[in-house]
Amino acid sequence: MNAEQILTLTRNARQIARQFWYAVIAFALVNICFLRAVAQDAHQHAAPAQNEQTQSQQSALLRSVRQATERFRDVRVAESEGYRLEFGCVSGDDFGAMGLHYVSDTLVGNGIVDVNRPQIVLYEAQPDGSVKLTGADYLVIASSWDEKHPGTPPQLMGQIFHYFESPNRFGLPAFYTLHVWAWKDNPNGAFVNWHPNVSCQSFSGQ
Repeated sequence: MNAEQILTLTRNARQIARQFWYAVIAFALVNICFLRAVAQDAHQHAAPAQNEQTQSQQSALLRSVRQATERFRDVRVAESEGYRLEFGCVSGDDFGAMGLHYVSDTLVGNGIVDVNRPQIVLYEAQPDGSVKLTGADYLVIASSWDEKHPGTPPQLMGQIFHYFESPNRFGLPAFYTLHVWAWKDNPNGAFVNWHPNVSCQSFSGQ
């Protein structure tokens, strides 16, 4: 075998080696892309599952509040159970309104979070002088709650309460509250404080 033949064999061997390594690299890249695709697909399927669970909890809370307040569609029933109008009609210039708060001072005082015993029943004044049930408001005084549950804000079926500092427009000490717009859909969410489609326009002040 002469030198030219040896050189040719060497070149062929190097070409075969390069092709082999190219194949190895290509195989590795294909597998990496496949694993990334699998991981991304798994992530995309995991997120909706969490959202579905959250939506299910929210729907369950709305159903529970409707069941707990169904009888209060007649405001006279609420009054017979100790609820009284307080704070007038609560509105905000840029937020819509909260409407009328019929408050049970007894339930506010006990500091218990119970879906079946809302501290406040929410209504909206109507042009004919009647009031229409819009939802419920669960409220606990912050100092009493924090003493028993330090570092843990109240929540109801997965919904965390909002915190109101003192002083505030209600004349209350700092408190936690959760509005549940169970009887009038709120485009901003069922558990926000303000309802853009609730108005105090028809409230007579009496």
